[in-house]
Order: sequence, then C-alpha cells, then structure tokens
Amino acid sequence: MKVRVIGAGLAGCEAAYYLLKCGYEVELCEMRPKKMTPAHKTAGFAELVCSNSLRADSLENACGILKKEMEEFDSIVIKSARLNHVEAGGALAVDRVTFSKYIEDTLKGFDGLTINEAEVTEIDDSIPTIIATGPLTSDALSKDIINRFGFNEFHFYDAAAPIVLADTIDYDKVYLKSRYDKGVASYYNCPMTKEEFDRFYDALVTAEGVIPHDFEKDDNKNTNNPNDEVKVFEGCMPVEIMAKRGRDTLLFGPLKPVGLEKPDGTKPYAVVQLRQDDAAKTMYNLVGFQTHLKWPEQKRVFSMIPGLENATFVKYGVMHRNSFINAPAILNEGMQAKAMPNIFFAGQLSGVEGYVESAASGIVAAINMDRYLKGKDLYYFSAKTIIGSMIHYITHASVEGFQPMNANFGIVEDLDFKHKKKDRKMLYANRALEEIKKAKEWLDEN
Repeated sequence: MKVRVIGAGLAGCEAAYYLLKCGYEVELCEMRPKKMTPAHKTAGFAELVCSNSLRADSLENACGILKKEMEEFDSIVIKSARLNHVEAGGALAVDRVTFSKYIEDTLKGFDGLTINEAEVTEIDDSIPTIIATGPLTSDALSKDIINRFGFNEFHFYDAAAPIVLADTIDYDKVYLKSRYDKGVASYYNCPMTKEEFDRFYDALVTAEGVIPHDFEKDDNKNTNNPNDEVKVFEGCMPVEIMAKRGRDTLLFGPLKPVGLEKPDGTKPYAVVQLRQDDAAKTMYNLVGFQTHLKWPEQKRVFSMIPGLENATFVKYGVMHRNSFINAPAILNEGMQAKAMPNIFFAGQLSGVEGYVESAASGIVAAINMDRYLKGKDLYYFSAKTIIGSMIHYITHASVEGFQPMNANFGIVEDLDFKHKKKDRKMLYANRALEEIKKAKEWLDEN
C-alpha cells in the first residue's frame, strides 16, 4: 500500500521513516531543489534552516524528555542528532550537513521509497497522505488547504505574546480584576508606578530586536534594521514599536490603567495584564505583548514587570512568517483531519512549534496513519507524556486565537500526589518515560 508524505523536513522524514519500516511504499514529495523556499539553502532532507540546536537534552527540561520519548520509537531525527552532535553544553546541537545527509541516506536506503521532486499544489484525498510542509508551505498548497478547510482555519503569520508559568508569578505584587469589574475577575494585573514604568519603557525601546528575513519585511524597508516592522503586522504591532511612537502610547494601549484600580482603591500609573492561557490555569500570557525582540531581551525586559521578576517564560513572543492550520478545529489527537480521514498533518504546519516537536508530531501522524490503514482505532498518547501533552494541547486549545505551542511543563497533566516543588521536573520525567514505555508496549501488541 502506498502512502504519500508531502515535505521532506523533520516531520516528513520522521513519518516516512516509520512507515517505510512498517513495509509501506512511501512517495516522499519535496519541491526542492526545483522550487526553493525563501529560507532553505539546500535540497537536503531535514535541513535545519535556523539554529543547529535541538535545545536542552536534560531530563529536567520538557524538550529533553521529549527526545527520550522519541527514542523509544526509534526516531531517525534524534538518532542522527546523536551521531552528528557538536559540543553545545547542555544542549543537543548538530553538524547541519552530516545531520541532514544521514537522514537522507537512511531513507534512500529503503526500496519502498519513491522521491517526487515536484511541488504539490493540491491535496488528493483519495491517497492516504501526511502533509508536513512546514511553516513556509507553498502559496498554491496553502490556497488549496484554505479552500478545503476554510480561510479562518489557516494562518500565514504567527503573532504571539510571551507566556509565563502561573506558579512563578509573585502573587504578592499582582491582583485579580477585570477592567471596570465587568464579568468575572479573570486577569492578573501587574501595576506599575511612574518610576517603574519609566525604567521599563527605557529598557523596552533600547532592547535588541530580531532582524526580519527579507521575505518578512515591509516592502518599503530594505535595511537590516531589527526595528523594521514585519510587513503583515499592521494590525498587530510589536509592543516595542508601539512604544517608540511615544512614551504615552503604551498608556493608551496594552498598559492602560483605566478601570483597573488596585484593591486599596488607588490607580496605578500603568498596568500589564496577564490572561489565562489554558483550562488548568497553569499558564498566563502577557496581553498585547506581541514582540519581535530577541528571546534573551524579552526575558531581561519583561522580568522588570512587577510580579514577573522571577517568572518562568515557557514561550517567548514571536512575530514571523509561519503557516499553520487551526489544529483544534481541524485535527483529532491522532493528527488526522476530522473531515478527511485519509489526510493527516504533522510538523509546524499542524500547530506544534520547534524542531524536536515537529519531528515528534511526524511520529504520531505515522503511527496513526498505520493504524488507520489497518482498520484499527487511532492511538492518543497520554497527556502525562510530553509528546501526548503537546498533541492534546494543539487539538484542544481554544479555536479562537489559536497559536502554536512547544513542549513545556505547563501543558503536562498535573502530578496527582503531594511533592516538593524542587522535585517536580524529575517526577514529570520519570512518569513520562514510564508512560511512553507502556504506550510502546501496547502499540507493539495491538
């Protein structure tokens, strides 16, 4: 039986590898080198277009646990990373060239692989297909996805505010209130004095921003200036750009204090609001803080906000070209399109974020494509695992305003027993690895 995999990035290669081992004929469609994306430099499979780091490798980090989970399923991405690693402290970094070559050579070693070097412009839903075309999905295929699933279920650009862990907020400095006390008090408010605001403002407008790629810049701006605005965000302005339009601009925008008096009745000079980001109230996002600042700068500047001095940022703000579907509207937890059973999605297009997360989603899609074609029930990984919590999040998040998510402890199912906070990460890790081994054993037997 033939399965089509569109996209030879991390997710597509991971899915193809799993299915080839299961004995399927796999048609791997990759438009490069005949048609290049603005970010890719080579025609190689699994090219790492940004950093060469697959992030932290420790079991006290969610991404580190995820790597171990993937290794239980013989992940080709993690296998290549370990074989082609370069020194990077506690991170797993790789030699880009040999990393890509190992994956490509391994896949090409299967007799069942056919490589189709052509752009796929539309979905053929008569063929079992995994779509893993990444954040730079071609315009033609993007249009076809929009036509099939609806314009509101597809996003070309990613504009997200930073997210912090709830249990790292200093609740002695913040207060719960909605503006003008309308409805249920649902925002945590971080009040600033004039002196605190002035220090924050000065740090914000002088912080270092990310230099946009050429294809992301405003057409009228051609310099390598990180303060150039990304061309599609006129209606979602970076907070640092807004600030540069005048010291008072933020006070009439995301830091507006009107209607947010403190419990003692006094009015703050400025207020940053934190909005609940998940049903379990484990994460909160900074309202109106879409930003193009570099991540270390976000940590430095946003930690100046009262109540966030020691906050853990599980996700930093981003504003860049990033095609992704509205996963909770389109997908089930098996990565299958609800309205088109023959179609599965994987990688950043599906709503996960990051190299390792993308590859992991390719494994989930392939496992469930195999089960679907064999007439078996799809397998949904437990949210006690990192891989399962990530897929559960993207398929159960709010449809309105959905944003991609990476692996982090904030989306993992809570521990159901008393424990010391300092032990929590390793307890998460031990539980996750126990659960993933049970999952592997069950899938092997069923």
